[in-house]
This record gives sequence, C-alpha cells and structure tokens, in this order.
Amino acid sequence: MAELVATMVVGPLLSIVKEKASGYLLDQYKVMEGMEQQHRILKRKLLAILDVVADAEQAASHREGAKAWLEEVKRVAYEANEIFDEFKYEALRREAKKNGHYSKLGFEVVKLFPTHNRFAFRDKMGKKLCSIVQAIEVLVAEMNAFGFKYQQQVPASMQWRQTDPVIFDPKKIISRSRDQDTSNIVDILLGQVSNESLMVVPIVGIGGLGKTTLAQLIYNEPEIQKHFELLIWVCVSDNFDVDSLAKKIAEAASPNKGQVQDVLSGRRFLLVLDDVWNRESDKWEKLKARLTHGAKGSVVLTTTRDEGVAKIMGTVKAYNLAPLEDNFIQEIIETRAFRLQKDEERPVVLVNMVGEIVKR
Repeated sequence: MAELVATMVVGPLLSIVKEKASGYLLDQYKVMEGMEQQHRILKRKLLAILDVVADAEQAASHREGAKAWLEEVKRVAYEANEIFDEFKYEALRREAKKNGHYSKLGFEVVKLFPTHNRFAFRDKMGKKLCSIVQAIEVLVAEMNAFGFKYQQQVPASMQWRQTDPVIFDPKKIISRSRDQDTSNIVDILLGQVSNESLMVVPIVGIGGLGKTTLAQLIYNEPEIQKHFELLIWVCVSDNFDVDSLAKKIAEAASPNKGQVQDVLSGRRFLLVLDDVWNRESDKWEKLKARLTHGAKGSVVLTTTRDEGVAKIMGTVKAYNLAPLEDNFIQEIIETRAFRLQKDEERPVVLVNMVGEIVKR
C-alpha cells in the first residue's frame, strides 16, 4: 500500500503537464517553432497515458512492474513539467519585449529573463523536448505491453462523498481550513454596497495554494448569493483577449448573449476572473471600461500567482493567501490516503509517514 500512496500523484501531475503543453502563450509567441511535430506527439501520448493511469495505479498494489512503470511516468512527468515552464518563461519574455515592458519591469526582468539567443534556445529546448518524447514513447509501448485498460474516472462530485462517519469529508476540511479567509473577503465585498466605482480584489498566491477553491467558497456563500444580483465566473488563464473575454462574460451572465455592457448595466454583480496571468495594463483597462456599467457595489474578484498582475488590476490591497496550517494538510492527506479504512486498519508505517509528508 505504501507504494500505491507514493504513486497517487501521477494522474494529477500528468494533467498539469497536459495543460501546460496546450498553453495559449506557447502558440501565440511561437516558442516551439521547429518542434511542432514533437509537440503534437507529446500531447497525443500524454492523453493515451492519462486514459489508463487509473488502471495502472490499481495494478501497482500487486504488480511490481506496474509500480515501476508508474514511478518512471512520474519521473518523466516532472521533467516535462520543468521543460514547459521554460517554454512559458520564454513566451513571457517575448511578450514583454513585444509590448515594450522590459524597461517597466526593471531589475526583476533581468532575473526572470536572462540574456540569451533565440537560436540557442531553440537548439537547447529542441534536444530536451526530443528526449522527453522518446521517453514518453517508451512508456506508451510498455503501457500497451502491460495491457492497462481505460477506466472511466469517478466524477469529482462523487469523490467527495464518504459514507463512513470515521472518515473526514475533504470538502468540509477545505471549507474549515479557509473559513477565516472566506470571512475576511466576504466582509470586504459586502462592505462596498455604496461604492460608485468598480472594486477589484486580487487573491494572490503560489500555484496549488487554493486560490480558486477560496474563490469558489466565497462565490457560494449564502450572503454573497443574496447580496449580488448577478454572479459570473470566468476562467482566464493564458488567453487575455479583450473581445473574447467580454464575450465569455456576457455569455456566462445571460443566455441571450448580448453585449457585456448591456448585460451588466444597472445590476450589482460579482465577477470572478480566475487564474489571470496577463501583465498588459492597457488590455485590462479596455476590459475594465466595459465592466463599469454595473450598479453601485459591483466587484471583480480575481485570482493570480503574479503580484505584478495584482498591482495592475487591483483597486484595493491584494489578499495574499497563506499556506494551509499543518493540521488541515494532515487531515487531507489522511483522508485521501486511507479512504474508508478505520483507525485500527491503518498500517502503522503509513500513519507514521504522514507527519513527514506534511512537513515536505
């Protein structure tokens, strides 16, 4: 069982790599020019592995070969993750250069985007990508040899449900762990009822800290649901095209799909812009101009990893999200690792590992 716990992260890790490999910025700034074929192969093979990873994880508890295969998948996925981070940083460098932001970004840009040659970058990254594609192709061949089969994933909403009273409910853990943060931001949003100007509240934190989860908790608070006439959720990610975003907002707000200005006009709204990366202030100002037609007390709540984005967008001080407290992390790990096991059924060696995993 220890080995199974160790391999549980493979599926989510592969999903992260798949998302990074499909990033909008990679295509927009042509950072993978000359590597298109390898790029397509990699995305296709990742999907093939994701299809069978659930079956492989089940097999790992009693098949040494499956366990070793999953460990290799995890190793390759970590390498691929780092490579696509390098591609994304190169895309951001080109974006900053194109928009004349090098001088505005100041000393930080020197750290983030050291001087380099495009051709040297392509040569270096081309070799890295080919190496990863070759490793993935070997894994797919082995996957077929093992005979792993596609298993339909249990819907996320079902995964939350636990019927055994001994087991913690992960949804309740998350809600409790962010209870104070939720209360703090709800108070900020509700306190703007007479504010004539559109307020923008950024939630800032590193990846995986729970920014989106916190925004969801706030969005679903009964006080928020009652206070705002219109609630809209839009995931932004890499694509900050003003016209496209305005259209998405309008469509999310109204089935009639009118202009965003008309949809918001005279209504007190809460708009969540989740996962914003864009640092182009002129784009934000153009979108913001279309959002200023709501009633008094309207708010935009945004989540971002980038403090620079928060400064560009925010009209109030950003809410910096702190890591979860250790006791909540421990509850979450135990819930996911031990599932339906009662206390007396939990292997002592694994129980003793939890504290070390929490620290890491």
